[in-house]
Amino acid sequence: MYCLELAGEDDAFAAREAEAAAAGVDPLAPGLALAGHVDRERLRGLAYTHAADELVARTEAGIHAAEIALEAAAPFDREGTVAVRARDVRGLTGVSTADAERRLGGVLVAQGYEVDLDDPDHELRALFSAAEGLEDPDGSEGADAPGRIPASDGVCVLGWLGTESERGFGERRPTDRPFFQPGSMAPMDARALANIAGAAPGRTILDPMCGTGGTLIEAGLVGADVVGTDAQWKMVRGTKKNLDALVEGVDAHVSRADATRLPLRDDVVGGVVFDAPYGRQSKIATHRLEDLVGGALREVARVSGDDATCVLMADRDWREAVAPTEWRVTDRFERRVHGSLTRHVHVLEKPP
Repeated sequence: MYCLELAGEDDAFAAREAEAAAAGVDPLAPGLALAGHVDRERLRGLAYTHAADELVARTEAGIHAAEIALEAAAPFDREGTVAVRARDVRGLTGVSTADAERRLGGVLVAQGYEVDLDDPDHELRALFSAAEGLEDPDGSEGADAPGRIPASDGVCVLGWLGTESERGFGERRPTDRPFFQPGSMAPMDARALANIAGAAPGRTILDPMCGTGGTLIEAGLVGADVVGTDAQWKMVRGTKKNLDALVEGVDAHVSRADATRLPLRDDVVGGVVFDAPYGRQSKIATHRLEDLVGGALREVARVSGDDATCVLMADRDWREAVAPTEWRVTDRFERRVHGSLTRHVHVLEKPP
């Protein structure tokens, strides 16, 4: 069993992405989820999961309860030095992480372990979280810090660090790429969408409206082969420049095409992700927006396999356009970008 430390504020979206690397993902508390199995290599490529820990114990969100749980779980089959890292996830519990590290470290020392805070062989993580909105105004119910939620309303998960995700999204800001256009998706979101679509070595991911190539870049960086099309030559040339600069070791093909008439054979891609045009801001030369999105959904269904996942992102709810196609909406998320834009993420699959 594993505990996942989630990133961002939308746990449902983070958990859905985590399913690309973990089995049986089950949200536990704000910022935390449990999983039965983890593919460590694929977890390194997740955007909205910080780390996966091999579960040792789970208890209330208090330091004393964590000490008792750790003592009960010992001894551990670990050789070498150790360190304890504690986190008050999203600052919900008020637990003193310094005290937690000191006291839990004392438990490990009593078990015969040597502590090395700089370069330990093993890292024990203590993650404290709680139900949002619960407070203890007078500090009377035994929380570790007054004015925060009672420990009994929260959770502490103890686990040995297994795998951390590789970050570095800030190094690939859209404005730093060879080709940039306003409105380009942030790399962290593009990575999450590519992962939900099934990006992985041995898989081919299609973006039929590739724009500047953000989702193709992130899919390629986790090892997927990528295919992109766009109606504008400028975007095709720009995507090629970006892929050449940022992605190595995968097959990448980009061409100019109408998303409703793709130059691809049936059943040749393993996943699809695309960002539909937003309102009247995008150039749509030959289609009404409704016809473009509906036609693209039918066409990507044709070129994708029966087990493919399609991720459609847009500035509105497109479930009516999905209904007459082969796809079925299995998940939907609304992700606020700023005051005037909320992106709607539709996860689509073909029924058995």
